[in-house]
Amino acid sequence: MTKLRLLIVCFLVIALFITGCSWKNHLAQKDGKTANFPPVPANNQSPDPANNGSGVQNGTDMQVVSNPDVIPVLVNKHNMLPDNYNPSDLVDPDIPFIFEKKLEKRKMRVAAAAAIEKLFAGAKRDGVSLLGVSAYRSRDTQTSLFNHYVNVDGYEAARTYSAVPGTSEHETGLAIDVTGGNGKCAAEDCFEGTLEADWLQEHASEYGFIIRYPKGKDTITGYQYEPWHLRYVGKAIAKEIMSRGITLEEYLETAQVNN
Repeated sequence: MTKLRLLIVCFLVIALFITGCSWKNHLAQKDGKTANFPPVPANNQSPDPANNGSGVQNGTDMQVVSNPDVIPVLVNKHNMLPDNYNPSDLVDPDIPFIFEKKLEKRKMRVAAAAAIEKLFAGAKRDGVSLLGVSAYRSRDTQTSLFNHYVNVDGYEAARTYSAVPGTSEHETGLAIDVTGGNGKCAAEDCFEGTLEADWLQEHASEYGFIIRYPKGKDTITGYQYEPWHLRYVGKAIAKEIMSRGITLEEYLETAQVNN
């Protein structure tokens, strides 16, 4: 008899436990709660917090520039020039370069060429001597250059200072690298802090140029500081960008954190 009572008690305890669990699940469902984990996104990937809301995820998709001939065209790691793009108005600006030959990298678009001539003349009046290092590059030239850097430093390192073909400002004909009159520190870190670099920081905008890759903005521009890299955007835009200490991306309100 004692064993029978014990079995009945055990049965009642188990029944109450099951009923209690079912009731808790019922209350949870009624309150809109769930014991299940959130569904896993497609491809088992976590949602990308860098998604800019336009359907394009930063660092994963490239947009082709629709109008590459406009002066303030944005070319960077997220915006590339159309295939086979070649500026139609390239000329040789009348400025000295670190080389003597008539090479492709002397050329700039007409407006930029006229402006760089005035900039060099203005620097000379202030006792500052400048030399051109490299201006326009064709897609083929940029491809060869980038591949060289990849072979030397590896792909990821190369991307911090050189552009993937199609995404280089030099291909627009609106950019030029410059250095001091002695030819030293051409496109090298030692150009920072020189008389010439300081003059450019102070006066480049007066001629329509900006320091395209300013210090501390590499997460926006995608490139390390390059005090020698000038980009022509026109006087009004240049003065606003330089006076505010911002980048072309920020000016155009398309700043993207580099992946």
